[in-house]
Amino acid sequence: MRKLLMVRYGEIYLKGLNRPYFLRALVSRVKEAAKPFGGKVWLHDARVFISDVEDMEACMDRVRKVFGVHSVCPAIEMEKDNFEGICEQANLMMKDVNGTFKVDARRADKHYFMDSPQINRKLGEYVLMRNEDHLKVDVHHPEHLLSVEIRDQAYIYCKVYPAVGGMPVGTGGKAALLLSGGIDSPVAGYMIAKRGVQLVAVHYHSFPYTSEFAKQKVLDLAKILAEYCCGLKVYVVPFTEIQMEIHEKCPDDYTTLIMRRYMMRIAEEIAKKEEALALITGESVGQVASQTMEALATTNEVVEMPVFRPLIGFDKIDIIEYAKKIGTYETSSLPYEDCCTVFTPRHPATKPKMQKIMEGESKLDQEALIAAAVENAEIVEL
Repeated sequence: MRKLLMVRYGEIYLKGLNRPYFLRALVSRVKEAAKPFGGKVWLHDARVFISDVEDMEACMDRVRKVFGVHSVCPAIEMEKDNFEGICEQANLMMKDVNGTFKVDARRADKHYFMDSPQINRKLGEYVLMRNEDHLKVDVHHPEHLLSVEIRDQAYIYCKVYPAVGGMPVGTGGKAALLLSGGIDSPVAGYMIAKRGVQLVAVHYHSFPYTSEFAKQKVLDLAKILAEYCCGLKVYVVPFTEIQMEIHEKCPDDYTTLIMRRYMMRIAEEIAKKEEALALITGESVGQVASQTMEALATTNEVVEMPVFRPLIGFDKIDIIEYAKKIGTYETSSLPYEDCCTVFTPRHPATKPKMQKIMEGESKLDQEALIAAAVENAEIVEL
């Protein structure tokens, strides 16, 4: 008998002949998550198991953040032929539980000497007879579920902790996330990473107009994302020179939009360097002046890569709730400025004219500015 964690996956079941590829990726990610806790990880019979961990609860919390994991169950592994021992262990699990319960048996081993309904009846009877003072059976709406899986061994558990779901990071390609210090972009990155996309983050820092505290705030956000993404590389791009040039030489009501166009160009250069296939932003239609349909079209125009905007139809309240759920909201709410608040025009253009944009940008040495920004970017590995 031993204690272990049983890790269950969901959508990977649907992958047919490609399932082994996704399972190898999932096991690799779970191993990375469990490594700090000294855990042994292996795949067997449609389950991923983790044993020999130093801190079971901490390991479980970390593994629940691995994309591709549907749920995690602290379980007891026993010899399946020792049904009396299984009953005794189940009784120990339920002795301090109050309310209604049912037994849910899954018999993967079809040669086992009892079928699932028989296991349910015999195990349920055993537990009930010894705990009648505080337990009752309710097979329709139980408060507690006592689960037994009969595989090469018997696995008993009574708690199932939901995980993030999705697909293992790296199975969906790679993309560059434009990461600000706001609420939206970390959520956008999380949503795309959940579909198996590996992220590299690009942040624009306008020192001295934005402080080191603002930079650290973004790196703290990146650390939170890194827990879900099995690590994250962040490019901190010096943006002051570009913003000053735009502020001095371009029409005031177009400065924000031209700045966004430069951000997209730089992000695409970094994405190419990282062999990424797409860009990700946290933009939502109409949220700010640079996110009108017309403005978004002008920022798309400067890059060849597809731009994914997973929050495009979200209300701000929806985004805030998502940020709270993934743990980025409090950090995003810290009152440190970011480069998007520097030199913000009083009346930014919401329906920009391409001719005016081109006139403004013609005054800038685009190639030199972008090359300098990419070359001088600080790379932080998390």
